[in-house]
Amino acid sequence: MKALTYHGPKHVSVDTMPDPIIEASDDIILKVTATAICGSDLHLYRGKIPGTHHGDIFGHEFMGEVVETGSDVTAVNKGDRVVIPFVIACGDCFFCHLHQYAACETTNTGKGSALNRKAITPPAALFGYSDLYGGVPGGQAEYVRVPKANTGPFKVPTTLADEKVLFLSDILPTAWQAVKNADVKQGSSLAIFGAGPVGLLCAACARLLGAEKIFIIDHHPYRLAFAQQRYGAIPINFDENDDAAAWIIENTAGNRGVDAVIDAVGFEAKGSITETVLSNLKLEGSSGKALRQCIAAVRRGGIVSVPGVYAGFIHGFLFGDAFDKGLTFKMGQTHVHAWLPELLSLIESGHLHPEEIVTHHLPLEDAARGYEIFEKRQEDCRKIILVPGLNPDASTV
Repeated sequence: MKALTYHGPKHVSVDTMPDPIIEASDDIILKVTATAICGSDLHLYRGKIPGTHHGDIFGHEFMGEVVETGSDVTAVNKGDRVVIPFVIACGDCFFCHLHQYAACETTNTGKGSALNRKAITPPAALFGYSDLYGGVPGGQAEYVRVPKANTGPFKVPTTLADEKVLFLSDILPTAWQAVKNADVKQGSSLAIFGAGPVGLLCAACARLLGAEKIFIIDHHPYRLAFAQQRYGAIPINFDENDDAAAWIIENTAGNRGVDAVIDAVGFEAKGSITETVLSNLKLEGSSGKALRQCIAAVRRGGIVSVPGVYAGFIHGFLFGDAFDKGLTFKMGQTHVHAWLPELLSLIESGHLHPEEIVTHHLPLEDAARGYEIFEKRQEDCRKIILVPGLNPDASTV
């Protein structure tokens, strides 16, 4: 089969790889019909995630058709059209029974936890995301093995196009969980740091749940313009305004700040010179720039919701400020499975249109070019869908 593989920082290619096979009785083999490049894939692409090796297959946003099933698979059948959650959960452990699927304690073999401490058990395995998360091959490929197929694959109706349901695999439930964690309701005020795919879908979900005022902070004018035009968000370009939090405070009732903030940026936020030096020396795992702005922008008693990926230690976290303001932090990987029925219903009813953020459809064979376009924000790229077998003449930009 053809698959997108890693060969060092900013060096990926589509290569011929062995076809996946059934390895456990509850596995399925999926023929991929659509897959996407996620913002968190860029951390891998840039060589920022430990445990990523030459030849690894990336990709954790994908869907397709079941073509083979293990002997114990009962939840799906050959020919079923399914979306695959990026989190691999067993459905039977302590955390899965709590519907905290991203904390599943059985699927990650423990080749390395994010903090490398004995006291911290590894999180659930993820598709295509290094040894830290189980070393499971990803879905930017023609075929993929899907473990725990009685729990993960989610059937979707054939009446909905792939691009309408593909993002149920990750970024739509990630945005939904982030907004739910932020306790957004009718009349809420919210600031979203980052206008990438997750940030944009956070704005869509927040508007659906009744947010009255939404600020969105980024430094790519075309992304800010889309957020303003489509979701009525108030754009702030941090290249022009280095202290977005101060501006937000000045433009909220009583100069209190917003009710909640969402950090959809994560550990690669452009930080201070000190943070850059510490990061280069491997003394710091993440930049705290976005989190510091979040802490500053939110009102006392507010919520900081963090769907953005972080790793290791952060310089200048300002925990004292967070304590003084009485803030609540909610964060972590997405419990995808828990949200899927509700989100599919909202898509079917026309209340959510996740496909509207897509700007590019490319053949899987053009995946390396897709990574470059997405990483460099070329061609006003918001989101790329890769389609195995797509005729290059049919690709759209």
